[in-house]
Amino acid sequence: MQTKLLSRIALIGWTLAALAHPAAAQVAGGTLTSIIQPEPVVLTSALNTAAPTGFFSANVFDGLIEYDNDFKLKPALATRWDVSADGKTITLKLREGVKWHDGKPFTSADVKWTVENVWQKIHARNQILYQKITAVETPDAHTVVLRFSEPSLAILSSLNSNGAQVLPKHLYEGTDVLTNPYNNKPVGTGAFVFKEWSKGNYITVERNPDYWDKGKPYLDRIIFKVIPDAGARAAALESGEVQYGPFSPVPLRDAERLSKLPNLKIERRGYAWLSPWLFADLNIDKPHFKDVRVRQAIAHAIDRNTISKVVWYGFGKPAISPVSSTLTAFHNPAVPQYAHDPKKAEALLDAAGLKRGSDGVRLRIDIDYLPYGDDYKRTAEYFKQALKRVGIEANVRSQDTATYTKRVYGDRDFDISIVWFAGFADPSVGVTRAYWPDLIGKNIPWTNASGYRDPAARKLIEQAQSSGDPAERVRLFKELQAKVQTELPSIPLIEIEFFTVHAANLKGAVASVDQSYGTLKNAWFDKQP
Repeated sequence: MQTKLLSRIALIGWTLAALAHPAAAQVAGGTLTSIIQPEPVVLTSALNTAAPTGFFSANVFDGLIEYDNDFKLKPALATRWDVSADGKTITLKLREGVKWHDGKPFTSADVKWTVENVWQKIHARNQILYQKITAVETPDAHTVVLRFSEPSLAILSSLNSNGAQVLPKHLYEGTDVLTNPYNNKPVGTGAFVFKEWSKGNYITVERNPDYWDKGKPYLDRIIFKVIPDAGARAAALESGEVQYGPFSPVPLRDAERLSKLPNLKIERRGYAWLSPWLFADLNIDKPHFKDVRVRQAIAHAIDRNTISKVVWYGFGKPAISPVSSTLTAFHNPAVPQYAHDPKKAEALLDAAGLKRGSDGVRLRIDIDYLPYGDDYKRTAEYFKQALKRVGIEANVRSQDTATYTKRVYGDRDFDISIVWFAGFADPSVGVTRAYWPDLIGKNIPWTNASGYRDPAARKLIEQAQSSGDPAERVRLFKELQAKVQTELPSIPLIEIEFFTVHAANLKGAVASVDQSYGTLKNAWFDKQP
């Protein structure tokens, strides 16, 4: 059954070249200094799925499984997984002898508690994925049995350290999970042990001497350094002060120059699992965005090619759907599309009753952008310019991450939000959360900010989530794409192509398709810096 399920996961259609393994023997020791930007607001992805948190916490927490270079599943905290013939039962055999960093044993009780109290209730993506679980059984300390009312094929696409982070029951049970102090001084089972968080400066982790994957990690410690200025990040990498920076850490215009330096490498691998897309959420609870013609006008007013080539310096391509074209089996190229056509945008605004005033202005709105760097700010500024041409005056607001997420996902005090999501290896994991109505206004970041509440879309999501037929799931997801691209609660902009900058003598830093959210336990220096 495992082989059959893996073939289903392979439906995503990605073909990747095998990643090169270092020919020389790995050298143990050394300190890796990495950029982390922006600074996380919390240090566990079980509670916050933001990119900085995911990048950091995979080093402290293990997943139940890992992925290799071809999206095949590898044992991690689970050494085996079996799926019943009807797809309604998944049995996980846990690795024996694993310890939490405080010395307590890792057991099935930790998984059961996390499923019931975190994944089903708090986690931004897993609330949808695990909603059909009817029981979590623990027949012994190293066996977990998940029973579903309906099949959930997408789960095995998201059981890594980012998608299914297990928390220690003995430190969380009986507490308010969201305010537990261990959220910011995490205790995991991973390759590195948390040591210190100097807020605004750095986070330090050190080698776990009792790690179950014997001989790893190779590094003695990692320092995650907070460097808010993009130019300063580029300088730190160029000088060797910092040896690793994920998620396009430098100004995009500098990437080509840095790639030519002998001491640095630009790496595009390690992001395939993400399927990231940049989009604009429109708050459809605002009176002016209730009319689909206004939303369509916004789509016609912007030029995705300009966003891709000019704003993002070619590190992405125009998107037509929330399901990335890299997810070839699920992607629907036949969805309604909105060519750059300012005249059509103006006609739609006129038809919707938003006439130009004496000052030429039809509407005044606020645009909030994800505060992860200048690329998102430039996107918001481009929106402002493009909308001005059709009579919409936009005010671009800057803020820190905590303020942004509360404003957009809690208070819903915004008109347009510029943000990116990861679609992951299956739309049920990363895409459907953008349209799931039960998450609106609950202050759960990276969920449904537009306020989209369509019953038919909900039904499509539920059917795709519970279907055990891969072909039917593909059909349902294609229908969902067509629906949301007709009603436009959000507007896809580009499929982002992130890159990593790292020291040329840092080896093994890309070991899997989810490396950007994966552990650095395989990384080593071929010559100590």
